[in-house]
Amino acid sequence: MKRCGELLLSWQPDALVPVPLHKSRMRKRGFNQAELTARKVGKALGIPVEKRLLLRTKKTSPQKELNDVQRRANLKNAFQVSQNDVRLKRVVLMDDIYTTGSTIDAAAAVLLEHGVERVYFLTICIGRGF
Repeated sequence: MKRCGELLLSWQPDALVPVPLHKSRMRKRGFNQAELTARKVGKALGIPVEKRLLLRTKKTSPQKELNDVQRRANLKNAFQVSQNDVRLKRVVLMDDIYTTGSTIDAAAAVLLEHGVERVYFLTICIGRGF
């Protein structure tokens, strides 16, 4: 955590933003591992967590069942920002696994469209597509 924490702090983020689950998946699972991780990291490093900034408004198929092209199509229009006037300039998106980058790309694009100037990401695990 020390080395990763130093790097993360060097980015000077305004907030950590966990990649959200769709509300139906959240109900079924009962937790969002990206949010749980963001809370622990945020608490350890003194960085606020904005769990409601990014919303997953489209119920998507599980990414693990799709190929690279299908993953990008699956996430098209899947995310929205909860408010139009994003005051955060630098955020760190957090997710549990990075495979092809489709989720991070889709989420980051929405944040950038709504005024965030710089989006970094942090993930726990890297899958086959890296």
